[in-house]
Amino acid sequence: MRLTPEHTAIAETTRRFVETEINPFADEWEKAGIWPAHEILGKMGKLGLLGIQKSSDYGGQDLDYSYQAAFLEALGTGRANGASMGISVQTDMATPALAKFGSDELRQEFLAPAITGEYVASIAVSEPQAGSDVARLKTNARKDGGDYVINGAKMWITNSTQADFFCLLANTSEEGGPYRNKSLIVVPSKTKGISFSAKLNKLGMRSSDTAQVFFDDVRVPQRFLIGEEGLGFTLQMKQFQEERLAASLLQLGTLDVVIDDTLAYVKERVVFEKPLIDNQVVQFRLAELKTELEAVRALCWRAVEALVEGENVTTWASMAKLKIGRVAREVTDSCLQYFGGNGFMWDNFVTRCYRDLRLTSIGGGADEVMLQVIAKELGYSSKRR
Repeated sequence: MRLTPEHTAIAETTRRFVETEINPFADEWEKAGIWPAHEILGKMGKLGLLGIQKSSDYGGQDLDYSYQAAFLEALGTGRANGASMGISVQTDMATPALAKFGSDELRQEFLAPAITGEYVASIAVSEPQAGSDVARLKTNARKDGGDYVINGAKMWITNSTQADFFCLLANTSEEGGPYRNKSLIVVPSKTKGISFSAKLNKLGMRSSDTAQVFFDDVRVPQRFLIGEEGLGFTLQMKQFQEERLAASLLQLGTLDVVIDDTLAYVKERVVFEKPLIDNQVVQFRLAELKTELEAVRALCWRAVEALVEGENVTTWASMAKLKIGRVAREVTDSCLQYFGGNGFMWDNFVTRCYRDLRLTSIGGGADEVMLQVIAKELGYSSKRR
């Protein structure tokens, strides 16, 4: 895909924002276990970075997804991966279905302030017994008069402790089977009956506030329904494609930084009276890692191109997420090795990425699920589709 000066301008604006508003505070947020979502998103909203591909009717820029992709790659150069993930939840995980299928009233009430950064959005799908297997979720929303009354619990919810609203997937019927009995519902976080666990103590993504969310007779108007009742599973699967693609694009930028940091280190680090980079094995390995990264970059942008053309990107997005997760493990493990003892220190950015990016092969659909999706889409099964 040929990028325009407008793509470049969005990427440069994002990189400048990252350098001035995120990177100087990354270590502080890591230690605190939280990033200041309202403050950062508010500043990004003023720059027009939270609604790039969304309708101007609600404050967006009406651009196609390729411009969002340029933004995500640039956002990935930040050194607080948890914050970058939280921002992508706002733009690419909790709001796509609302932007495409929500009523005008619902979009004015929740999407517009999410685009300005006034509201923090969170996606509430996963449950303790239903991560990749979304069909098994147990949270239910029963009708009572003009309301839904919601009961259940959601697990591993990003942005949860700072969210103003959740895009929640719940069972709204006992009929139709697990793929036709679910609905997406906007749930304001201050609604009576919502409570939270303590922040979860995660291996990585430490600057991201993540908690379990409990819903105890939470009552919201039925007009907060996104799209049609019973189509929530389908809408969430569509939303997952943007989530998976966003995660892949983010990490392109992050892995560029990991390789650049490592290259700078091996040029300076002298071992046995010569810089590490003078060892051919180091040169060749870094060249190989960069090649792997460029290959997955081409795959990601092939998916972006398909999305812009209106194609079904299920296969491409699943391939991109599968591959970036595996490349991330390979790159961070190899680069950490070249830092030696320094690579085993908690505050080293490469080490941080070693921990943080391991999530890619788990969250948003595990590698095994991606392989299952790819095999099904390509017809690699004796079963009829």
